[in-house]
Amino acid sequence: MKILFVSSEGLPYSKTGGLADVVEALPAALQALGHEVAVLLPRFHGNKIRSTLVSSVSTQLGDKMRFPAIGEGLPLKEVRYFFVDDPPYFDRAHLYGDKTGDYPDNAERFAEFSRMAIELVKRVWLPDVIHCHDWQSALVPVLLRTQYQSDPVVRSLPVVLTIHNLGYQGLFPQTAMKSIGLPDTLFTMDALEFYGKVNFLKGGLIFADYLTTVSRRYAKEIQTPEYGWGLEGVIRNRAERLVGILNGVDYGVWSPETDTLIAQTYSAQNLEGKKACKKDLLSSFRLPDENLDVPLIGIVSRFADQKGFDLIAQVAGELMKENVAIIALGTGQPEYEKLFKGLADKYSARVSVKIGYDNALAHKIEAGADMFLMPSRYEPCGLNQIYSLRYGTVPVVRATGGLDDTIQNFVPKT
Repeated sequence: MKILFVSSEGLPYSKTGGLADVVEALPAALQALGHEVAVLLPRFHGNKIRSTLVSSVSTQLGDKMRFPAIGEGLPLKEVRYFFVDDPPYFDRAHLYGDKTGDYPDNAERFAEFSRMAIELVKRVWLPDVIHCHDWQSALVPVLLRTQYQSDPVVRSLPVVLTIHNLGYQGLFPQTAMKSIGLPDTLFTMDALEFYGKVNFLKGGLIFADYLTTVSRRYAKEIQTPEYGWGLEGVIRNRAERLVGILNGVDYGVWSPETDTLIAQTYSAQNLEGKKACKKDLLSSFRLPDENLDVPLIGIVSRFADQKGFDLIAQVAGELMKENVAIIALGTGQPEYEKLFKGLADKYSARVSVKIGYDNALAHKIEAGADMFLMPSRYEPCGLNQIYSLRYGTVPVVRATGGLDDTIQNFVPKT
């Protein structure tokens, strides 16, 4: 089977969250099973291509004409990588926004990206199925079933849409209908309209042939008001076409037996190397060796309400009364960055934080920490708790979504 992934991010080219990990690992796994797989990404800043396949595609977005190109990068694990190349839209410092908020033209950027996915299919690489991910590519099924419905090449192509996080939906003012080149006839309750706004993800949920999400429990949760973000009715109406499939992990990348980014390899049968990894982790975060004999809690995350950092903030004072040390890596809401900086200033011998994302440090934390803290308010799947299981780092999580599917309660007797 030929499968085209359409995603706004994917390692090793771009990343803000777990979506990028999935779009790196899953295509390679499918390719290894004998399928023919390709991935389409925006060409963000720093992404290199080896050739331009289509130099210019005339694309109308409302009153504007744009002329993006389609390029191809080097294959990775036999998976082909295509790119939508439009520097004014995608060659920016960040993927979706900056410190001031989301980019104001995100609707146009990702409407163009979705249109170019269909143009890639028509001009370069015709798959048997298109696999779209989150709101940034959710217009692909909308466009196929409306503006491209008379095109014999693509009109019958099946589309699977995966919801990685229902909290991000692509919401824009009604005026966006014109700027993204869609008729007002689609601004209805049965299509893109959502409480007076345009909702990209809602359109994908309605027009895609099949829906998946990233854990069994999350598939049930998003059909409830508590976790449905206003779309629970839409999802319940399509429940017979929804399935929860737990994310997997690429153990070729995340495994303490072979990890080249950690101080010393180790295994479940021989944990000696984990001590060296803890010592190296403390050194990397400039904490004294006296913490070698102290339970070390690791955190790698976006600093956001969703991830339960308000819960950590509530108990931070009590937690630091315990004989523990904390190492945190992440970036996000300013109040939580400030929280960890404040803890690091007050408890400089036991708390250290690095604001940002560093893949090598993430590996060091998984290998060197004794426990991994992940108290998410909601978590569609989560990957770090699965990494932690592999690295012998006890995951401490809240029972929601994929965390509940992957982590069992500690039972002292067993």
